[in-house]
Amino acid sequence: MLLKFAYQEFIEDRRFKNTTEVNIQNYKVLLGGFIEYCNANNIMNLEEVESLHVKSYLRHCQSCGNSANTINTKLQRIRAFLNYMVEEGIVKKNVALKVQRQKVDVKINVFNDEQINQMLGYYRSLRRREKSYFAYRGYMLIVTFLGTGIRRTEIINLKWTDIDLENLTMSVYGKNRKKEIVFITEKLAKEIAAYNLFCKHHFKNLSEYIFVNRNNTQMTQNSIMLVFKNLQKKMNFSNVRVSPHTFRHTFCHRLALSGMSAFAIQKMMRHENIAVTMRYVAMWGNELREQNEKFNPLNNIDI
Repeated sequence: MLLKFAYQEFIEDRRFKNTTEVNIQNYKVLLGGFIEYCNANNIMNLEEVESLHVKSYLRHCQSCGNSANTINTKLQRIRAFLNYMVEEGIVKKNVALKVQRQKVDVKINVFNDEQINQMLGYYRSLRRREKSYFAYRGYMLIVTFLGTGIRRTEIINLKWTDIDLENLTMSVYGKNRKKEIVFITEKLAKEIAAYNLFCKHHFKNLSEYIFVNRNNTQMTQNSIMLVFKNLQKKMNFSNVRVSPHTFRHTFCHRLALSGMSAFAIQKMMRHENIAVTMRYVAMWGNELREQNEKFNPLNNIDI
């Protein structure tokens, strides 16, 4: 089978299985690059693909500056593609299984208080000077990410009807489109209420979505990333990337430093597997030990 037809059939199968459009686009970008690489190197048929071709492609990606995480993600997409071809009986084995994942630096950067205040201060200043929707939305995005740890896709799809200010909860559709409840603080609830009033005055008709573009249409993956790309340029932080996921990491980091149990952190972060949570806790173990040394009640007792 020609690779291009196998690729198209795989994408159609993902659609048939009701894969989200975000993940479809993800496959097109990450897997599509491999298909194009094969065709450029005269590997036109699926049956011709060998593990050495997969390795060669990933080395090419590495030379282009791809991180170990990105390369591992691309390998994962190639494996999924070839697994499907094995299931369909088109090829006998998944040659990508021979290719090992790259070792990844487990350090995850988070925002410190100074950086958080700097970003919020930037939008506060804009609100005072311009009173623009851009400024109010940017401020509210940061406050919501920081106060809930929700994911980028979840915040894009967040609707006013998902917010329960009385019970201090919000409903989000997490991974696998499962509806999940997220707790919010009274402070965040007040910010949401104030933002709602601004939106009602700013737009003639209030959108069903909380975060919209200037033309009052739902934000997209691209538009929200542009917000943080522009903020990155304004802040010019040297040691941390300004992105929605960095806020999620920061949320988890603060929970871990607070002394919250791993089980509670898992529930707050909505990790399906506690092993994921434990990686975060283990990562920040040194900081936890430092905090314990500094604040342990035994230190103030004469023994």
